[in-house]
Amino acid sequence: MNQFNENYNQRVMSQEMTRSFVSNVFLWMFAALGLTAATAYLFGTSENLISMLITVTPEGYAKTSILGWVVTLAPLAIVIAMSAGINRLSVQNTVLLYVIYSILMGMSLSFIFLAYTSASIFKTFIIASGMFGVMAVLGYTTKTDLTKFGSFLIMALIGIIIASLVNFFMHSARLDYIISIAGVLIFTGLTAFDVQKIKQIGNAGINDGEIMAKITIHAALTLYLDFLNLFLYLLRFFGNSRD
Repeated sequence: MNQFNENYNQRVMSQEMTRSFVSNVFLWMFAALGLTAATAYLFGTSENLISMLITVTPEGYAKTSILGWVVTLAPLAIVIAMSAGINRLSVQNTVLLYVIYSILMGMSLSFIFLAYTSASIFKTFIIASGMFGVMAVLGYTTKTDLTKFGSFLIMALIGIIIASLVNFFMHSARLDYIISIAGVLIFTGLTAFDVQKIKQIGNAGINDGEIMAKITIHAALTLYLDFLNLFLYLLRFFGNSRD
């Protein structure tokens, strides 16, 4: 009887630790999304701020400023630095890079307010939130192992990245449409896969607080990117142009 109670208590504690870890991951993700959204809106609706990122030539053409290029390229460098330095960076530095990344992404995404109406951006955000939420619940509750499914999605993601680079030179509207559909499907599926993977990390019961804190930030960044990419691909379908 005592053994049964001990095993039961261990299972309860393990489940609570997993729920706590997953909850913390989502809290960090929501915090980053909020910071990105606020920054994007601030820059996208202010002529003075957006002019820091783009300049208009005498001929009337928009030109990316030096700061604009920094804002565009720096997030990739930060992700690489966070991934490569996960064992060397302190928790404080990891959080700092995460916050800077969220702000830079907001500055970069401010351009969507120049291309699409605010109403359609908000509508797309709600749609993306609903899809993300459904797949997150599915990933957390399903008993099916999504490992092979996730591996296929990652390969498909590499495929649309290559296709996007090719289409940068081809300017094919049809290929762009196919890429957009594929992007929605891929990041919808990756949401479920990543949430299940995060749950499994929580189940592992890592006791080192510093390591767990850094893993939490990295997991939050993964979900942040899943949501952001899903939103941007959906925006191609539901965004109403300002023209």
